Amino acid sequence: MGVEGSDGVKRRGCSCTKDDFLPEESFKSWGNYGKALSEIPTRLKDRVLTRSLDTTELNEIRARSAHEMKRTLTWWDLMWFGIGAVIGAGIFVLTGLQAKEVAGPAVVLSYVVSGISAMLSVFCYTEFAVEIPVAGGSFAYLRVELGDFMAFIAAGNILLEYVIGGAAVARSWTSYFATLCNHQPDDFRIVATHLKEDYNQLDPIAVVVIAVICILAVFSTKGSSRFNYVASIIHVIVILFIIIAGLCKADTKNYLDFAPKGARGIFKASAVLFFAYIGFDAVSTMAEETKNPGRDIPIGLVGSMAITTLAYCLLSITLCLMQNYTQIDKDAPFSVAFQAVGWDWAKYIVAAGALKGMTTVLLVSAVGQARYLTHIARTHMMPPWLAHVNSRTGTPVNATIVMLCATAIVALFTDLGILSNLLSISTLFIFMLVAVGLLVRRYYVSDVTTPKDRNKLIACLTLIIGSSIATATYWGLSEHGWIGYVITVPIWFVATLALWAFVPQARAPKLWGVPLVPWLPSASIAINIFLLGSIDKASFERFGIWTAVLMVYYFFFGLHASYDTAKEGVKVIQEGAQYKKVEEGGVTPSVDSPNP
Repeated sequence: MGVEGSDGVKRRGCSCTKDDFLPEESFKSWGNYGKALSEIPTRLKDRVLTRSLDTTELNEIRARSAHEMKRTLTWWDLMWFGIGAVIGAGIFVLTGLQAKEVAGPAVVLSYVVSGISAMLSVFCYTEFAVEIPVAGGSFAYLRVELGDFMAFIAAGNILLEYVIGGAAVARSWTSYFATLCNHQPDDFRIVATHLKEDYNQLDPIAVVVIAVICILAVFSTKGSSRFNYVASIIHVIVILFIIIAGLCKADTKNYLDFAPKGARGIFKASAVLFFAYIGFDAVSTMAEETKNPGRDIPIGLVGSMAITTLAYCLLSITLCLMQNYTQIDKDAPFSVAFQAVGWDWAKYIVAAGALKGMTTVLLVSAVGQARYLTHIARTHMMPPWLAHVNSRTGTPVNATIVMLCATAIVALFTDLGILSNLLSISTLFIFMLVAVGLLVRRYYVSDVTTPKDRNKLIACLTLIIGSSIATATYWGLSEHGWIGYVITVPIWFVATLALWAFVPQARAPKLWGVPLVPWLPSASIAINIFLLGSIDKASFERFGIWTAVLMVYYFFFGLHASYDTAKEGVKVIQEGAQYKKVEEGGVTPSVDSPNP
């Protein structure tokens, strides 16, 4: 089944033929595929050097979904989506784990560090979302500024981030549901003795919750929004109850041993607790469905992040004042804390509030991840079948179902500790790339930036990223040294200063821009990389395995599909009434190539 587009290009509807998954010229025959594989170096060079254009993402790429998403959201919707997306498993589960085992009462400072990093990333996301209001979020931003290849690397980690994040929240949902029922979480899980530890406690409740969320997300974005802000309002009321009631039972003696593991414990906890702030990037994917992106996105994103950071700090202070950090429960810390101070009845309110919060996190995550996958599929890096937008609901049904099925499978098997560490790596990596992309956007425009200024930009970015990596590496390897910071931090400062003083900005934001450029994006790069240095080795090994899997898929499928699609798009437009530029850079395909 196909849909005829306004430009005469046949686009596939919701069917399941080979052409819905591999319609490109390279996959028409084994001969074509063999020739495509032989051209991997040339095609890879093209995709590395090619950058998309704002107008291409806004028009040609978006049109590949056959139907438009409905513009129904305002800043009010985005604000509550932001709060609903962020306040969930992070604060209600990871706070207890990190306070008990890593940071102690100083976990509040861990939240401050993570919050600063998240807010810097919010600024970067907001400028992009205002100027490129499409469903692809950071994937679309990186395609425009860093090119197709880097966008794909980010895309794979974006999808991993959402699958793992949703799975972690779904398993946490089971923990608080167990508290509400006066049971232990393991009472609702099935132990599979033949599976490896950390993967052998099956969680069927998490799968059921994800299935219900899937139905709601498929039905309507505006309906999801209404459910979200009603649930989020209830959630905020519960949070206020926890803070006020908890402080009534505060004991300042619990704060005497404030930072039992010092600064290292604070930053190590920050890297994991960054998980508590992810979700706001899902709001940026809703820009395509926002009525007035220039006004609504800055208010919705920045406002929700400010409220969230304040709530996290107050909640972590309350928890550690109610109970000594050594006695905090790792699975349901707030519920058990109220039980410990003699308020057994309060634990039910806390558990109900936590369930509300986690439900909204799952909902916003489901909405956001489907839109990411939709835009990725529009470029054919993933099968275009996933880009289909349902004409009746105006939602990406195929992408929503596929992403939530993957989330349900991971949630069924995998322990929360493994999920949260791996998730933080993917998130910090993507946020770092977005900050780099923003600096490129401000300081480099083809045919405007001179080669001399371009080279100065490359040198400054190399020093900023290199010094940040060196700082994080030194932090990870040296527990008590300080001489390394005397070298690496000044290099970062001088590189940022040189970018500010000697490289002219080539582009000014049209509607809303990040303040204090290049300082804020450069600080975002440094903090995100520094937090990466606090994550354990095993998580980096899993991250490396996932990246290797992405590369295999890209070299055998994604590279050829996106290359063919890009060249086909150029040909279609060149054969029209006028030539229109859709990409810049890249390598011109050879005349005898089977691909246009």
